[in-house]
Amino acid sequence: MAHEQLNPEVERRGFLKGGLAGVAALAAVGPLEALGARTAGAAPMAKVQQSPDYGPLAPVKDQTTGLELLALPKGFEYISYGWTGDVMSDGVATPAAHDGMAAFRRPDGKIALVRNHELGGYSGAFTSPAYNPNARGGTTNLVFDPKAGKFTESWASLSGTIRNCAGGPTPWGTWLTCEETTEIAEDGTRHGYVFEVPFDKPGDPRPLRQMGRFSHEAVAVDPNTGIVYLTEDATPSGFYRYIPKTRGKLHDGGELQMLLIETTDGSSYTTYEDGTGKDYFTSWVTIDNPDYAAGETRPALQGQAKGAAVFRRLEGAWWGNDRVYIVSTSGGPTGQGQVFEYDPKMDTMRVLFASPDASVLNNPDNICVSPRGGIVLCEDGSQGEYVHGLTTDGEIFPFALNDVEIPAGGVPGKSVAPGNYRGSEWCGSTFEPKNGNWLFVNAQSPGITFAITGPWARGSL
Repeated sequence: MAHEQLNPEVERRGFLKGGLAGVAALAAVGPLEALGARTAGAAPMAKVQQSPDYGPLAPVKDQTTGLELLALPKGFEYISYGWTGDVMSDGVATPAAHDGMAAFRRPDGKIALVRNHELGGYSGAFTSPAYNPNARGGTTNLVFDPKAGKFTESWASLSGTIRNCAGGPTPWGTWLTCEETTEIAEDGTRHGYVFEVPFDKPGDPRPLRQMGRFSHEAVAVDPNTGIVYLTEDATPSGFYRYIPKTRGKLHDGGELQMLLIETTDGSSYTTYEDGTGKDYFTSWVTIDNPDYAAGETRPALQGQAKGAAVFRRLEGAWWGNDRVYIVSTSGGPTGQGQVFEYDPKMDTMRVLFASPDASVLNNPDNICVSPRGGIVLCEDGSQGEYVHGLTTDGEIFPFALNDVEIPAGGVPGKSVAPGNYRGSEWCGSTFEPKNGNWLFVNAQSPGITFAITGPWARGSL
């Protein structure tokens, strides 16, 4: 792979750090070669109909309702829970618009989940604590017993926010929930922040202002350093990192920085149309005014003015395999999506995968990494909505198909309206963190959480 626009100083710095050797090693591994071969020239490809390990998809009945809501490979089964309108353990009705989510292992062996609700508007918070009592978004918490294979309780944990889209787990047992907006409410309350929610306690309604005010999407935390990496759903968007003053105590403050792809002339670099095989040396610039106000310059443009790289709609982010995996939903040669891999030890970034055609990968959004190292991609496109797997040898394949259709008579005990929800985006994919026996994932509309289990060890996920 050729490096992009490297100058002699960058070459020298990379060599002294072992960067060139590391990048050469990246170029030699099987996954990148396979991915490059699959996407060269971005020629249209027929969708791979099955995993090389898990096999073809077929309709599978939900063990909760008996409906065939998903198509999965043979041997996999699932239950549904937390449908929009279901009354939770605290008496609050489950909010709609399920989105990002993460799973945590409790001391008693049960699994705790924190789930976003991407709700806009100002008709009132669904619980307290609330950042803005009028705002409708927020988070709910769930508990799952893996031995019994069932959910046991759920409750509202934070509200008063707007459009809680994605976020990410921290190594200290909290979920960082992100507002995908920069709205200013009629009362002057500014939105566009990150908030912290423990898996076992109410959320903290104080915004993490020094982590920036922008259209936040997802975060990934390096467990080795405590540095928080952040994505932004905008065009142009930046890829950021927040260096906290105190590891694990984000409210103590810190510094927000934006990724720079090193070029010969010091100008900013756009990655909008870059395909698989592109590889870069990187550094960082400081964002001087992360909590910008109306009339001031937003962080991405502050960074771009200093030469930082810009992307097209950065959404999903997840820490795994000692790296950060990042999704550009509308990036790549075809505009159907890119997956980036950032290596913090090497200060390098590469385009791990670029969709050659919507039939292969259609606008990925949320992402996670399994304990076995495989990558899960949630589609948010305009065709049949799939959860995809990306194997370590470069094969991309559909793992699950959204087949949700609510019959005319509705579902007993559920308040969701009848209709065809097959076009709903997938959100919030996250594995049970200890051994990965359960994959949890949401269908945003009508708002359903699924717990999927099966012969994971047979394949890459």
